[in-house]
Amino acid sequence: MAGPAKKKAVEKKDGVSSGDESETESYHGGEVIQADFEGRNPEAHDFHGIKQLLQQLFLKAHVNLSQMSDMLIAQTGVGSVLKQSMSDEDEEGDDDMTDSLDVFGITSVVNLGAHKTTPCIKQLFDLVKELSEEHAGPTVHSEIVNILTNTKSLGLLINERFVNIPPKISDPLFTSLMSELDRIKKKDTTYDFDYFIMICKMHKPKGGKGETEFVNAEEEVFDKEAKVSFEFDVQNESDTSVAGKWKEGDVEMIPYRKVLFINGNKFNNIVQQVKVLVN
Repeated sequence: MAGPAKKKAVEKKDGVSSGDESETESYHGGEVIQADFEGRNPEAHDFHGIKQLLQQLFLKAHVNLSQMSDMLIAQTGVGSVLKQSMSDEDEEGDDDMTDSLDVFGITSVVNLGAHKTTPCIKQLFDLVKELSEEHAGPTVHSEIVNILTNTKSLGLLINERFVNIPPKISDPLFTSLMSELDRIKKKDTTYDFDYFIMICKMHKPKGGKGETEFVNAEEEVFDKEAKVSFEFDVQNESDTSVAGKWKEGDVEMIPYRKVLFINGNKFNNIVQQVKVLVN
């Protein structure tokens, strides 16, 4: 989003893990800390925070996340990083402190069609083809390969944040991204995406009894609107805090990833559905 966004108050629950790969402390419930967050355009000093968030999503996949982080930062006027808001007095008194604030989330898109020859994008395409061949049926795999091979305008939708940030924050972030894409594609048609690829984090109950849970609840809307998709478990790539430090009586949940292919012309409608879901 262009410049600092209006501050958005959200609830932050204490004692919850800050990411897929971080150690989870014991959470006793009932502890709520009020925190304000705002979206800002990604900048160079956000590199390590963005890379950490991408690592939560991709885990041990062979994709150059440093290069992908640089690409997200280089896209002027597209996408937002989520940071904790500071008072006006704090911002005026210490610009260095403002710049060094931790990145709590990122909502953006990588223009895959314009960067097909970039090594990290080649690695991403190879990864998706390999995983779909292994985990999707032949028909879905064939359709995915066709999309990756023949679609000129293709975007990788990134929607990643620390797990203790409530889904309500996704409304202003996606609304901002929608406006940014509507604006930029009038000047650069490569941003008029025919398809979006989205990788979602999920948990499924061990043994198949129970409901699948999306880590970012709003991504269920994207899942319902996807043209094709496939999923795979990542319990061998996740640490024990994700794979199962479960209390007695709890249903053990297995971490999964789900890869979605969504028609680009559905994006604005999906954003409106997300708004209804989280508010």
